[in-house]
Amino acid sequence: MNNTREVEVVVVGAGQAGLSSAYHLRRTGFEPGRDFVVLDHSPGPGGAWQFRWPSLTYGKVHGMHALPGMELTGADPARASSEVIAEYFATYERTFDLQVRRPVDVHAVREGAGGRLLVETSDGDWSTRALINATGTWDRPFWPRYPGQGSFRGQQLHTAQYPGPEAFDGQRVVVVGGGASGTQHLLEIAPYAAATTWVTRRPPVFREGPFTEDVGRAAVALVEERVRQGLPPRSVVSVTGLPLNDAVRKGIADGVLDRRPMFDRITPDGVEWEDGQRVEADVILWATGFRAAIDHLRPLRLREPGGGIRLEGTRAVADPRVHLVGYGPSASTIGANRAGRAAVRDIRRLLAGRPTEPVAA
Repeated sequence: MNNTREVEVVVVGAGQAGLSSAYHLRRTGFEPGRDFVVLDHSPGPGGAWQFRWPSLTYGKVHGMHALPGMELTGADPARASSEVIAEYFATYERTFDLQVRRPVDVHAVREGAGGRLLVETSDGDWSTRALINATGTWDRPFWPRYPGQGSFRGQQLHTAQYPGPEAFDGQRVVVVGGGASGTQHLLEIAPYAAATTWVTRRPPVFREGPFTEDVGRAAVALVEERVRQGLPPRSVVSVTGLPLNDAVRKGIADGVLDRRPMFDRITPDGVEWEDGQRVEADVILWATGFRAAIDHLRPLRLREPGGGIRLEGTRAVADPRVHLVGYGPSASTIGANRAGRAAVRDIRRLLAGRPTEPVAA
């Protein structure tokens, strides 16, 4: 007995990119439940935001762009961003009746019958003519491997598990990573910890001046070029550098943001460099970023030899039925909104049998 359900479009993920895509599908005439379905593996609304640490208040969030069609207004800057944004996403889903199905795990997407895609999930299978993948990165934290890592007697955590600064009271903490999360962790932890040490592979680059539209466009263009070449995307922050605000300046002046080069090995009691320098530690906090959560797309063989998925806009070059939003250059809240709109426009042309439009540089 075949229990596979058929829709025109399956959206995988209900974070900013997935909800933006669902909004534009509905706005252009697709009916949720009948024409498209949104599958989300999280326990509730909020995307990755619902898992952020309590000390990341809404007032500390940089660049949270509203979802299309509904502004986020009146939020208390002192409330946890996980609460504020989860409530906002939940209201958004109800307002536009997006009928997100959760918790649903997508196990694989593969070639189906009749030129359709088969989406295999924990809640049964779906047959679809097009797929919008909006799974983000939160579920794939990147843990580097270093000699002696298994011998460390202390605690090792990733940003994805960060419990807040109070958990490090009186401890010696090594923070690894030169991105925004690493600097935020250090500035929060330093008043509680017995000692902090910051290590990065490359010297951090701090950005003076405002983050203008021209700077943003140039950064996104560099990330997009990697995606066009089929290389794994880099984060926009890795291109733009870290904003040099008052908190960062104070951290530099106080010696909290005194960066050391990456250690060579991990010992049972800390970390060690080739020249014999050592730092004893109770905790190693890996603020080393995330990778795209796209393993379920493996059966479609979309990856290029360089390791990434080559895109034209949001469309996978290897399979025009598949769109990736919130991936590479669209991995920001405003970028996810624009990508959702672009993906839906392209999918409408595909389903109508019209040729896809070239993507402007």
